[in-house]
Amino acid sequence: MNEEKEVKVNTTDPDSGYMFREGKPEGFFYLDYRTVDVKHNLITDVFVTPDNVHDSVPYLSRLDRQRKRFGFEVEAVALYSGYMTTPICKGLEERKIYGVIAHRRFHPTQGLLPKWKFTYEAERNLYRCPQQQELAYRTTDRNGYRHYASDPKQCAHCPILEKCTRSANKRKIVTRHIWEDSKEQVRLNRLSKSGKRLYRKRKETIERSFADAKQLHGFRYCRLQGLNNVMEQALMTAAVQNMKKIALHLERRA
Repeated sequence: MNEEKEVKVNTTDPDSGYMFREGKPEGFFYLDYRTVDVKHNLITDVFVTPDNVHDSVPYLSRLDRQRKRFGFEVEAVALYSGYMTTPICKGLEERKIYGVIAHRRFHPTQGLLPKWKFTYEAERNLYRCPQQQELAYRTTDRNGYRHYASDPKQCAHCPILEKCTRSANKRKIVTRHIWEDSKEQVRLNRLSKSGKRLYRKRKETIERSFADAKQLHGFRYCRLQGLNNVMEQALMTAAVQNMKKIALHLERRA
């Protein structure tokens, strides 16, 4: 039986989405997604969604749109931590794009060992716990996660059982997505020299682009209600920013 999820609706602007995130303001907002090139910081794509749409949802479709519409041969992308999902990592791998995505911090259950304490052995397709006991593969669920389970008989006498699991049957379950290898490759990219160099460019490009839009072009607030109107504002703002960038670039070349 599926539980119904309560969705808050703004009666003044029903297109907007309700946001509640740690460290962020709470209320009804829109999200502006934009892509910039690393060479000239020109905005190559703009897309707006209600704020209750996860950052990662529209990414691959917007990437494909730019590649098809403009014929871009995208070699690498640098994304913030909200895009660190297995579908995006797998999508970048399939498109042969070098992905660098910021580390996404997960908060494990207080008092329990984090997942990284369990080592995955690809050759045998199993996990090994800090006490060197094996967690064997059991099944794959409909969401693409493989389940690895410990032996309760061994866990019953484990000295760190209370830090490992709180299950009544004393069995530890660790999950791993079928595309986890793609995600691990993106993590390695982030730690490489080229990955670190590429990610540092975000401060000079996309972060600067958003900051200019807010500080110089009134993009901190929506001027009109409705998704189409906000999209229009986002496109007009991006067009003005690009005009300024192009003018400055042409002036330097003159």
